[in-house]
Amino acid sequence: MPDHEWMDIGSADVLQQTPLQEILCGKTRIALTYVNGRFSAISGVCNHVGGPLGRGRLEGEYVVCPWHYWKFHRETGQGEAGYEQDHVPVYTTRIEQGRLLIDLSSATKRKKQPHEPHPLARPIIRQPGPVRVVGIATTAMTVEHPRYSTSDALLEAALDHAQTALKLETQCIKLRDLHFRACEGFYSKAAQACTWPCSITQMDPTDQLDRVYEAVVHWADVILVSTPIRWGNASSLYFKMVERMNCIQNQETIAKKHLLKNKVAAFIIMGGQDNVQGVAGQLMTFWAEVGCQFPQFPFIAHSRGWSAEDMERNICEVQNSRELREAAQGLVTRAADMAQLMIAGQVPEHHLIAGGRKAHKLDSEPTG
Repeated sequence: MPDHEWMDIGSADVLQQTPLQEILCGKTRIALTYVNGRFSAISGVCNHVGGPLGRGRLEGEYVVCPWHYWKFHRETGQGEAGYEQDHVPVYTTRIEQGRLLIDLSSATKRKKQPHEPHPLARPIIRQPGPVRVVGIATTAMTVEHPRYSTSDALLEAALDHAQTALKLETQCIKLRDLHFRACEGFYSKAAQACTWPCSITQMDPTDQLDRVYEAVVHWADVILVSTPIRWGNASSLYFKMVERMNCIQNQETIAKKHLLKNKVAAFIIMGGQDNVQGVAGQLMTFWAEVGCQFPQFPFIAHSRGWSAEDMERNICEVQNSRELREAAQGLVTRAADMAQLMIAGQVPEHHLIAGGRKAHKLDSEPTG
């Protein structure tokens, strides 16, 4: 290899019009900056998960990765304060006859500061014991001023039956008690930008959706979701949660990892208005996409129809309905029976062919 490998990347006058840009030098991706009359070139590949630094933004002297906001000094390649041991390669530049040249042979070494893996990233190993049921209540309400929730009530009936009559392990997660951010669309930037564990969970220790991930991925055999019907759909909290579960589903397509193995999902759908079947279809589609199985008759539901606006009567009907409580008990029993079959290996595994889906990379994999 020659002592220098200068590459002409274009007119300096043209390039200096853009403060930060991505340059491809063969297969090497460069983040080129022009600030205060000086060009600087660092690797365009972030140390985190390979995000395109040159497509990010400048924040003072730092290039901010557009995927997960890691920062690297535009001249030294060094990480921000607290992450100084992280370095991306730096390249020498020069201007010759109005052309900007980059010496590809001058790259400094990439250095990655050791980072402890997130606890959720550990191997998924089912511990011995009885079937475990997590109930996820998605009703939104003011925590300081609770009200009666029909979907919560039937979820509680199901979990109580699972614990007392079936001798199963149970836990209940009420999404309204958790403080967690909405999905920020990392997957929309690039398939690889949406990571497992969730990028938000990794960067924000105050985000409490880790409790749902822990229960759903590592602990539970049965996932029992309860929701009211809101404008013909599941609750807003339900959608806020499942949008954050894109990081589970996309592992199937980008990493061929099946995180929800031997899991059973079932549903409780309660509405003052109608569209039970539409809500059930949406719920089943999502949980099927992440690899869950369903018991026979995988949901129970109650609705008094489109014109039933007397909500007090709806509450009274649910409170006084022995049939609905027995239906909730039957639902969790069927789900637990299916889970037991799967845990015992009586439901055969099959190689996943993901319905014609294929993860496409944004580019070839440039180095640097």
